[in-house]
Amino acid sequence: PKGTMAFTGKYEFEGDENYDAFVQKIGLPSDKAEMGRNYKTVTEVVQNGNDFTWTQHLPGGHTTTNRFTVGKESDMESLGGKKFKAVVKMEGGKLVVDFPNYHHTAEISGGKLVEISTSSGVVYKRTSKKIA
Repeated sequence: PKGTMAFTGKYEFEGDENYDAFVQKIGLPSDKAEMGRNYKTVTEVVQNGNDFTWTQHLPGGHTTTNRFTVGKESDMESLGGKKFKAVVKMEGGKLVVDFPNYHHTAEISGGKLVEISTSSGVVYKRTSKKIA
């Protein structure tokens, strides 16, 4: 079936749009914003049906891992380290979730992981290429 296991893989940051405006809008501390700028974040996704493990490898050996099941409330952590509860939905092949101060979608498009975060009209787009 279409969409099954579509997300599984390792993706390396390739490019983004509106990073500065976005991190300012969500109030990311400048040291964290600086750290994330142009860093080749590696996102590792394991999808088993509706169950996901989504890990981001960040500068300095930090990792953030969110485990969630589509349609069920899950404990999540934002890039800034905020813990919150959210329900991840699947809409037309995209994962959709509301973080505390932004709306996030992720999809596989043309073999790349494309993530779009929107906060108060600022749209941040991040593209990562598949490396494994």
